[in-house]
Amino acid sequence: MTRLVVGPFNRVEGDLEVKLEIGDGRVEKAHVVSPLYRGFERILLGKPPADALVYAPRICGICSVSQSVAAAKALAQAQGLAMPPNGELAVNLVHATENIADHLTHFYLFFMPDFARETYSRESWFAAARERFTAIKGTAAEDMLPARAQFMHLMGLLAGKWPHTLSIQPGGSTRAVTNGEIARMSAILSAFRRFLERTLYGDTLERIASLSSVAELEGWAAEKAPESSDFRHFLSISRHLDLRRLGPSAGLFMSFGAYTVDGATLFPRGVHDNGHLALDINAIAEDVSHAMYRSGADALKPFDGETVPDIDREGAYSWCKAPRLNGKIAEVGALARQLVSGHPLVLDLVSKDGGNVHARVVARLLEVALVTMAMEGWVNALRSGERFIRHADMPDSAEGAGLAEAARGSLGHWIRIEGGRIANYQIIAPTTWNFSPRDADGTPGPLEQALEGAPVRSGETEPVAVQHIVRSFDPCLVCTVH
Repeated sequence: MTRLVVGPFNRVEGDLEVKLEIGDGRVEKAHVVSPLYRGFERILLGKPPADALVYAPRICGICSVSQSVAAAKALAQAQGLAMPPNGELAVNLVHATENIADHLTHFYLFFMPDFARETYSRESWFAAARERFTAIKGTAAEDMLPARAQFMHLMGLLAGKWPHTLSIQPGGSTRAVTNGEIARMSAILSAFRRFLERTLYGDTLERIASLSSVAELEGWAAEKAPESSDFRHFLSISRHLDLRRLGPSAGLFMSFGAYTVDGATLFPRGVHDNGHLALDINAIAEDVSHAMYRSGADALKPFDGETVPDIDREGAYSWCKAPRLNGKIAEVGALARQLVSGHPLVLDLVSKDGGNVHARVVARLLEVALVTMAMEGWVNALRSGERFIRHADMPDSAEGAGLAEAARGSLGHWIRIEGGRIANYQIIAPTTWNFSPRDADGTPGPLEQALEGAPVRSGETEPVAVQHIVRSFDPCLVCTVH
């Protein structure tokens, strides 16, 4: 058996190390290490509750809107405050803009460039992949980055700036828009749709969203050459490398639900475990038996959670805690959202091969089509001149949970207020779920289990299969460790 430390990973937000034990050309055991501590939960103690809207988004420069949404929802629950329809629509649009931009960034700049590595130089598809997807220099980046930049103008119209907007509040959005701005947003979305349909998919959003089975997806991919669209290009490479066998899921799939309008969510809240189950938020607890934090004997629920560093804790190897749902690991992200939503294509993918690298990427690209179409409807539903925000006083003592879906998965903020100040603030980020260390029972987290069995080629110091698996989860380490 040999041991190998891989990391830090380039193109990933924050530090990450993966410690591997390798035997017979396969990963036998993996320990995923978050070597960074940031302390946002400690910083917020004693602050006025509204300060969470300023501090929390600065956890991350990639998914700051998701942090804003979760913080605002936690405060709204503490205040008993509901958004007006325009507020819901505006917040959904801002949040969706960031999430779609994150999906595109992941696919084009984080995930696909690994197929341009010299490791694959003997593959028949390598030359086309290198020309298209080489990091920054490939033709794909030249196409995607301007389209993404134009799409992000939605953020300027609705939120003033990105990242770290202050427009998202517990009662809605501070930024009302005019009819002229609504028309401009429609034009931006029309241009973005053209990019997606011409470049990413090579087909209409409606056709992509309607794909309902593995056979239908494969038939669609075969209609044109792989290089005719970036989605087909990925599907071709995935078929050659059999990415369906790489990075298997090993647990529940969970979603907090996303994009609420009039009490209904575009993607529902729930758990997928060979079928849809209701999600009991009170069943979430964080184990720190292998994390560098002080704790008693038991895992703590978020409202009672502690984030007190203990770098000398025996058996600890990561600054990431180990969240569990009813004591079980849960994978979060686009794959989980679409399973909980019951999308037939994703259900068929997982029923045939389980969760894996291939399924995670397909779910993410499917979601881009679904959310873009929803955004078109939200823009048309905005009503200029009507209320975008409501206000209410904050009680001296209250608590609230803010549950949201970032691009990478389920994000929760839990706040307890005493004497008009923050008495406790706990955050569980998507990568905390997916990259968690072992718990008190010795159960590895989702990524640690997904890495077991990954092939390691002779002489590899940065095993390409490990790279694909890690990136399929799209980690954000700075969110993980608060």
